[in-house]
Amino acid sequence: MSRRHSVNRPPTPDVRDDDEDDRPKEPTLLEIVNIKLIESGEKERLMELVRERLVECGWKDEMRALCRAFIKKNGRENVTVDDLVRAITPKGRASIPDSVKAELLQKIRTFLVSVAH
Repeated sequence: MSRRHSVNRPPTPDVRDDDEDDRPKEPTLLEIVNIKLIESGEKERLMELVRERLVECGWKDEMRALCRAFIKKNGRENVTVDDLVRAITPKGRASIPDSVKAELLQKIRTFLVSVAH
């Protein structure tokens, strides 16, 4: 249920838990790693590596074919980008080759070791 805001007053803030205070939250380990990857430029290099590997193994062509089949089945006028994303994403994630995942994981581990020292 969405809350409608009055035109005459600002929205009422959400009720806070008693446990909360005004101190900033500590970033999680995942957030810290992500920040380090971005700051170093390594995240973009890894993204490019994954793109290359997915093209090389035919994954990108496979996803393109799945999209075309979905559009043909449902009719071009009846398909939105959101429909495509919902239909193809689970298949796309499940079909990424283990070798690509393993290579990416190894590159991330190597990066973490290099920044830890």
